[in-house]
Amino acid sequence: MIKMKYQDIDFNLQRNKRKTVSIYVEPSGEINVLAPEKISDNDLHQIIDKKRYWIYKSLSELKQLNETNVEREIRNGEGFLYLGRSYKLRILKNLKNPLTLRQGCFYLDERSSDKAKEHFKEFYKNKGKIHISSRIEYFKNKLGVIPPTLRIIELGNRWGSCSDKYLNFHWKIMMAPMRIIDYVIVHELAHMIEINHTSKFWELLESIIPEYKERKDWLKVNGANLDI
Repeated sequence: MIKMKYQDIDFNLQRNKRKTVSIYVEPSGEINVLAPEKISDNDLHQIIDKKRYWIYKSLSELKQLNETNVEREIRNGEGFLYLGRSYKLRILKNLKNPLTLRQGCFYLDERSSDKAKEHFKEFYKNKGKIHISSRIEYFKNKLGVIPPTLRIIELGNRWGSCSDKYLNFHWKIMMAPMRIIDYVIVHELAHMIEINHTSKFWELLESIIPEYKERKDWLKVNGANLDI
């Protein structure tokens, strides 16, 4: 993506082989624009101008949501999320593993406290490979697709992405309830059939998850809290 500016709107632009322009306001507040390769700057600016009110509204809502973001500390009793449930952290000495989840608590070895966030990330990545992989197996047959290689990685401002080589999911999504994870999985699998967010795409998504709008809204409202 390349950084662009139209009047007072800064955005990241990526051109590819697509027919329509899509504008995304990411959780970070960045504005990403996906556009056809041959669209002129003037036509692109007109589209952005038409979406100006929606962009301002989305940024305002995002600011309010981020103000409620929970900052978690590495200390005894702090709650950390996993599959939509909060588990209290207990820091103990001489544990066999740096970080484990058992008996309703996260247990962190005291010697690993300075790298606790890295251990949490690894925990979510490992669990993601197990849970997301099994759900992909379930949904791929419903959609009739053959997914590429699964990766649980750092995805910046996106919950998931799909390409010819990889089906990517942000490790943070493992903090959400399973029904929300399912929504993100089906969303990305649906892109294997319909690359853009057209009416056909949303109809396809609705055929698998009828209440997808509720799950989409949940992620919009609570996404800022899915963090360590």
